[in-house]
Amino acid sequence: MSFNHRQRHWALALLMSVTFAIQGCQPQVEESVAKSAQLAATSQSSLPAYQAITIQHQLGSTVINKLPQRVVALDMNEVDFLDQLGIPVAGMPKDFVPHFLAKYKRASQVVDTGAIVQPNLERVHAAKPDLILITSLQAKHYKELSEIAPTIHFDVDYRDSRVRHIEVVKEHLLSLGRIFGKQALAKQKALELEAKVEEARRIIQGRPEKALIVLHNNGAFSSFGVQSRYGFVFNALNVKSASPKGATGLHGQPISSEFIRQANPDVIYIVDRTAVMEHRSALNAETLGNPLLRQTNAWKNGRVVFADSEAWYVTAASPSSLALIIDDVVAGYQN
Repeated sequence: MSFNHRQRHWALALLMSVTFAIQGCQPQVEESVAKSAQLAATSQSSLPAYQAITIQHQLGSTVINKLPQRVVALDMNEVDFLDQLGIPVAGMPKDFVPHFLAKYKRASQVVDTGAIVQPNLERVHAAKPDLILITSLQAKHYKELSEIAPTIHFDVDYRDSRVRHIEVVKEHLLSLGRIFGKQALAKQKALELEAKVEEARRIIQGRPEKALIVLHNNGAFSSFGVQSRYGFVFNALNVKSASPKGATGLHGQPISSEFIRQANPDVIYIVDRTAVMEHRSALNAETLGNPLLRQTNAWKNGRVVFADSEAWYVTAASPSSLALIIDDVVAGYQN
């Protein structure tokens, strides 16, 4: 027998041996695959089924039938709620994003849905949401948005926050916790906010100082009293108002020389709307040019707080923004 013939005979024998070995193992492989599939199916079936949740709000009733996977938040407060609960954001407006949510503005995977007050419905649809979160700023689009996906309205009052503002924020946080199966985390965040409020109340309780909240808008100033967008500062935190009049609503009451003389606040909080809207540096003690404010007790005693304008103006109704606002308020009572 030649060398080549012996080599071919050896290779054939080896091939037959391998074939028999594979055929012998095949039932074991098939059994292993079948067991793996069965275990996976059992694991999936053992997971609790999503229980439908109904959320009542000012615009109606919204039913959530499945765990949302792609959420569009059309208000920065809602983005913060999702961020606090570790829920991914599929889409949001990116025109006025506060510094504490800046990572979302840069995130390419987060669809830009247009302006906060005028969402682009085509972009919202393109984000393929299975849940949409809105506030009164987008309320007029509720019907169209509801046709895209289940839509929930956050019942916060931006015009008059004196009644239950903190409670409404905590309730919304807990509702979102139920929707996403994050009840424990939502409760923890609500308790943290409650503790921060109580600490501020303890510091301010009984203090005689009267405070004025002032909004700067392109060189003009307006103030906010108890029945206004910042009413919760007075009602929930025990701050005494220096405003001699109503100073109501979303934009406050224009300040006159008579108003300043009458109020003469001990503490002033300045919110720079212009800095927010025009994306520029905020006012400070050097750049504030209003001589009337410089004549107050607050200015003379160094009790003027240049507030976090993004927290106060862009949001003011979410866990992160309220924490920043409370820090600003307490700063007015510290030397």
